[in-house]
Amino acid sequence: MSGAHRDRPELSRMIDQLREGDVVTVWKLDRLARSTRNLLEIVETINSTGARFQSLSEPWADTTTHAGKMIMTIFAGIAEFERDLIRERTGAGRANA
Repeated sequence: MSGAHRDRPELSRMIDQLREGDVVTVWKLDRLARSTRNLLEIVETINSTGARFQSLSEPWADTTTHAGKMIMTIFAGIAEFERDLIRERTGAGRANA
């Protein structure tokens, strides 16, 4: 099913069956998620099972390596920063309105 849909039963079924030490491998990140936020949520869910994640086309997106874990942590920080900025701008817009 398309990565544009957030409700994907096969993805949920795979995540439910993950065990510690498993590695979820995708060809490209856009096959898994359509937004950075959604990607980070999925990768966090995968990691919480003890499994790891890797993309064959984006070698930096590989939580089986220390460098990949660091990059994904940086991406998570950037996404959180952006969410905070959006909240701040939204609040300022409401106050001005």
